[in-house]
Amino acid sequence: MTFSVEGKSVIVTGAANGIGLAIGRHFVNAGAKVMFADMDENGLREELGESGDDDNARWFAGDLRERLTLANLMSATIDAFDRVDILVNASRQFARSDEAMTSEEEIDECLQQNMMTSLRLSKLAAKRMIAQAEDSGGDDKAVGSIINLSSIAARCTHPQLMAFSVATAALDQMTRSLAVSLASNRIRVNAVAFGSVMSASLQAALREHKDFRDDIVAHTPLSRIANPSEVAEVVHFLASPAAGFMTGQILTVDGGRTLLDPVGAPAH
Repeated sequence: MTFSVEGKSVIVTGAANGIGLAIGRHFVNAGAKVMFADMDENGLREELGESGDDDNARWFAGDLRERLTLANLMSATIDAFDRVDILVNASRQFARSDEAMTSEEEIDECLQQNMMTSLRLSKLAAKRMIAQAEDSGGDDKAVGSIINLSSIAARCTHPQLMAFSVATAALDQMTRSLAVSLASNRIRVNAVAFGSVMSASLQAALREHKDFRDDIVAHTPLSRIANPSEVAEVVHFLASPAAGFMTGQILTVDGGRTLLDPVGAPAH
């Protein structure tokens, strides 16, 4: 079985920095054609240039919480690459609040960013993948792959992260539900739930809290923080034919943290 994604068309959201950017670049280096999507237009332009590094890397800027923006993203990807084979929902909103005072607005914002946006874009991508399969005459090969980025916060109790935890738990269940509903169309849906990865938000937190790194390392059996490339490699595996009989799975990439993570430990 091969890990090749060469020639595949990929959409990666949350791709202006951190983990999403690392995933997009990983796919480009593996020979895929990638649409980097994010609301941070300046970040996209800074990382990828005016239109992208080359013909295999393009970017799209817009608020992906808006339905019209999602439709425009799909159109831009099809205009650039003719098709959509892989979707990586990497756009996330990390929110910390007083556990006793988490507002409905905070929960709604996290649900919109972390779950509803992924659901809406997944449905659009699946519709396109199904149409592509019908146009090609159909066979027994996989039609497409959708990968969601989740978090160990979905199953670890961190009261300060109530909104984020609820949203990522919903994302995990959405992953399983879509996996079943799209299985007959030969579209696989999986997720990667990660712990402490050197994302843009974690870098900001470490600058603000100098002792945060030591706390994280102390609660991680492998005693380090992961690089974004380590998440990108797992996403690559799930998108590839090597994971062809996997769907509805939530793969954990956390250095063993969920094996012993107590309530109140730093949640990044």
